[in-house]
Amino acid sequence: MKKVLLSLTVLTALSTATAMAAPINNLAANETAVGLGTNESYIEHKINDDITLGYQYADRDEYGHMHDVYGQIDMISNVKGIVGHRDNLPQDNSNFYAGLAVSTPRVMGAEGYASYITGADFNETQVGVNMNVVANVDLNINYHNFDADHGSRENGVGIGATMKF
Repeated sequence: MKKVLLSLTVLTALSTATAMAAPINNLAANETAVGLGTNESYIEHKINDDITLGYQYADRDEYGHMHDVYGQIDMISNVKGIVGHRDNLPQDNSNFYAGLAVSTPRVMGAEGYASYITGADFNETQVGVNMNVVANVDLNINYHNFDADHGSRENGVGIGATMKF
């Protein structure tokens, strides 16, 4: 019964979600994460103990496709600084951005997080949870809010999966 309810929840989230940003992953040095979500995909690699580099492709409902190249730096326990560059913003070709992410310790396979980034023409917030389903695969469920200066707000529930290796 639990598997049926989980499957229905996943299918409902997939059918109602708009878009989400890459989830916040806590990777070990030299670990890579590849993820696929409702309207996006990403890959990131932690190059040393403190720095993660990544790329994300997002296909937003109103704004079309966007490409992000980003970096995360571990600042203090469970806090990351984020810097990046996003292409194809509405009425603008590209935007540099910065932000912060915080995460909780992993408890019983679940790790919560919140992130906020802002650029000259947008801001984006995400709150979610990564749940470990097997050894190197996480399920991600989140609420995402993207607010562009030129256009309407886009928000909703998203779901995705991440494989780490």
